[in-house]
Amino acid sequence: MKPNNKDLFLEKRLEKYDKWLEAGEIPSASKVVPVRESIEAKQWVMPSEQALDILRAAETIALTDCECRTHYKRCDNLLEVCFLLDEVAVINIEKGRGRKIFLEEAKDVLRYANEKGLVHLSFYMPGNKIYAFCSCCYCCCHDLQMMRLYDRTDLIARSSYIAETDMAACTGCGECIDRCLFDARVRQEDEIHYNPELCYGCGLCITVCPEEATELKQKEI
Repeated sequence: MKPNNKDLFLEKRLEKYDKWLEAGEIPSASKVVPVRESIEAKQWVMPSEQALDILRAAETIALTDCECRTHYKRCDNLLEVCFLLDEVAVINIEKGRGRKIFLEEAKDVLRYANEKGLVHLSFYMPGNKIYAFCSCCYCCCHDLQMMRLYDRTDLIARSSYIAETDMAACTGCGECIDRCLFDARVRQEDEIHYNPELCYGCGLCITVCPEEATELKQKEI
């Protein structure tokens, strides 16, 4: 459903994405990246799209303010949570639009994002190269807003994981409900219902479950 008042910020972004998608220059506007804490305890091999591995593989990392949060100012989450990588990072550092950071500080930002329930999204440029990685909130992120307001589910690619919950171990505390930005978890008649078809594999539900009833599992190819 489109917003009642025209949002030029979203409209311009959507026009750009549609142009790139139509030309086959990008597979999607962004891709959900699971938080590392959600699978670290399982000692699984981390895929390249994992947040920390993306940053670890980059030669240069720059940290800059989130464009969406700066524009909308709808929450009190930190602005400086957007990572720029490699050549894009170098260009923005030289222009004073970001500051160079190292992996330890990057880890602190990722931990903060997880605590605040922010979804990690990697962003593509033409040529399918990931150039940026941001920790996004539901109220400001342009991609999440376009998904919700315009029903553009094609803009966000799901991660390679999906959450699985042992309902026998679940106590129904509801901690995971507020963490799910994709409405995969809802409470109905004092019971928590989980729809895996709506899960984007961000991993935020795992990190708050006191019973460890939920875990991320890699999707079958």
